[in-house]
Amino acid sequence: MHISADHVFTALASPARRELLRLLLDEGTQPAGRLAERFDMSRPSVSEHLKVLKDAGLVAETRRGRERLYRLEATPLMEIRDWLTPYERFWRERLTNLSSLLDELERKEMEDDDA
Repeated sequence: MHISADHVFTALASPARRELLRLLLDEGTQPAGRLAERFDMSRPSVSEHLKVLKDAGLVAETRRGRERLYRLEATPLMEIRDWLTPYERFWRERLTNLSSLLDELERKEMEDDDA
């Protein structure tokens, strides 16, 4: 099943969901209850955020008895990274050009001071 970039961007729009992803990245697979303990919101609210992440393909859910375990799924993030790459190149080129211009202005200023 292919998840659209729109679903991924929508999931990433929430700071709480980005924090959930960070926790899963840093600490690995976690039960929903342990994740919920890290937030100042109700457990059902955290569960709803996890559902959005799951629907966007950003987390996978498995059951262990009555417990639901969540783990990070990075593939949709890699697809977003690939989509963003041309924009990164655009800004890198602009910053390189700006740096060159500033270097040139500094050289001219030093030449004027020496004259």
